[in-house]
Amino acid sequence: MWPATVPDSLDAVKKHDPARQPQADPQTPDVTQASRRQIRSSELFGDQREVLIEHAGEIYSLRHTSKGKLILTK
Repeated sequence: MWPATVPDSLDAVKKHDPARQPQADPQTPDVTQASRRQIRSSELFGDQREVLIEHAGEIYSLRHTSKGKLILTK
């Protein structure tokens, strides 16, 4: 359901605009980024369109679609 009133200005929208948020200092390491491993999809898929991933005893399929999207299914 839509709100009953609409703000007169875009001030409320601008407050939540990520582009207007302060940027992190490039000299300060980003702890969340440093603690996560990043893998290029080309390294993961090679010349294939699908890889199988075992997780917690289950097999998942990760597919690279013709439109460039990734689909993970169980």
